[in-house]
Amino acid sequence: MVTLLLNNPLLLLFLVVAIGYPLGRIKVAGSSLGLAAVLFVGLAFGALHPDMKLPELIYQLGLVLFVYTIGLSSGRGFFASFRRKGLRDNALGLGVLLLAAGLTVALAVGLGLKNTYAAGLFAGALTNTPALAGVLDNLKNSVPQAVRDATLAEPVIAYSLAYPMGVVGMLLAIALVQRLWRVDYSAEAKHAQLPGAIDSRLQARTVRVTHAAATGRPLHELVRVHGWRVVFSRVKRGATLAIVTGQTQLEPDDLVTIVGAPEEIEHVTAALGETAQEHLELDRSELDYRRIFVSSSKVAGRRLRDLNLPQQYGALVTRVRRGDLDLLPDADTVLELGDRVRVLTRREQIEAITKFFGDSYRAVSEVDILSFSLGLALGLLLGLIPLPLPGGVELKLGLAGGPLIVALVLGTLERTGPFVWSVPYSANLTLRQIGLVLFLAGVGTRAGYAFFGTLLQGSGLALFLAGVVITLVAAFSLLWIGHRLLKIPMGLLTGMLAGVQTQPAVLGFAVEQARNDLPNIGYATVYPMATIAKIILAQIILALLR
Repeated sequence: MVTLLLNNPLLLLFLVVAIGYPLGRIKVAGSSLGLAAVLFVGLAFGALHPDMKLPELIYQLGLVLFVYTIGLSSGRGFFASFRRKGLRDNALGLGVLLLAAGLTVALAVGLGLKNTYAAGLFAGALTNTPALAGVLDNLKNSVPQAVRDATLAEPVIAYSLAYPMGVVGMLLAIALVQRLWRVDYSAEAKHAQLPGAIDSRLQARTVRVTHAAATGRPLHELVRVHGWRVVFSRVKRGATLAIVTGQTQLEPDDLVTIVGAPEEIEHVTAALGETAQEHLELDRSELDYRRIFVSSSKVAGRRLRDLNLPQQYGALVTRVRRGDLDLLPDADTVLELGDRVRVLTRREQIEAITKFFGDSYRAVSEVDILSFSLGLALGLLLGLIPLPLPGGVELKLGLAGGPLIVALVLGTLERTGPFVWSVPYSANLTLRQIGLVLFLAGVGTRAGYAFFGTLLQGSGLALFLAGVVITLVAAFSLLWIGHRLLKIPMGLLTGMLAGVQTQPAVLGFAVEQARNDLPNIGYATVYPMATIAKIILAQIILALLR
């Protein structure tokens, strides 16, 4: 069997993945390893023989696909996160990462660890695969060929030993502090201000206008003054039914339909009047709606205000579904390939508006190979540029950092002339998953033999305990400073902790505890910054301890 796998690397690859993927879905105490289980299965196979290794190109390709697709999907959120309180949250997250990096250096010096082990320890304790990838790419370009394989195995060994407690330690920290501080998640959510939040519980309600203060003023002015986060869709005045625009002025006894989160609908209803017995949203005799796929490259990457839908088609977008979540759109919402928009218009315009958006399921499952390849090429070129650091040290962003930074910029731009940089949501997730699997299987098999050798020598225990210390110090520091000093709601803070850890398993646990959307918002706010910061900090640790 060993000989068969040595002679057939593709068979080895898919066998590692086929075993690792279902193992990663097994939950223990409510959490699982996810795709990281592929890494541990790869380590097990690699331990069977010194030459049981997948070709280097496999994990390099996986790395590039993984970080590039992450950047494309995170770009807009990354730059938006530096506004308002997002700047505070990112500063806290970066401070904790700097603390963890400093602690890693101190432990490495105290325990006499090599720089390769220290960098892998940092990546594993904070469960960040791109950081490990950046370290490996750095070493590959700087280590002599004769010792390259042995050197590349060292950060993977440390990463693998620290990773499990990197997940479990964060879960234990959340469970402990919420009990000690008697956190009331539901009370926090009621008082939290959530600008730009995504809500999967959008509802529609018809309201009868009875308050004089809500009449005689354009709706866009009312929305601005009150800060309402809803969409006004239909208005009925007497027997006339029309689509609402920003210039619409309500009159007494008008019926108007609003779409939004339940709590926000209650606020708007109280300001306008009362809930009506008539349900305009159910009447499709004059105004009809349809869910339409955004598959046209002419629409993707453009703001709703620039599409002129009310002027061209008498149409209004009331909801945007991206993946499994509903977004409440506004004039500045940028549509992406693969979005499903719910469009309200007159029945005779339904076919025209459908053609305008594209509505091709096949098209949103494909990737524009030209723009995708061009963006990746730009990222790889950026990764080759040496960046000088104090002390005469040079840092390269490499295969991990270069494509990630370019993707963040392109993901924010969405499009440049005829080039649409974004990738349809479903295609992005597929490419990301494939990339991560290739990377984990590749590095796992290449480090497996050395990994178990380290365990047998006994030095594995020191690496494991050092990883536990880094994880717990980072977790408790962020939670204590954030909640006690900065008064950040615990629900938002646990999501930030998951984002700093770049760990979906921690996010899932945080959402289960909070039972609201605050953790998702905290996670999205700091995740992109944390990913980039950990890639750079891991390589700085490598350089400082050289």
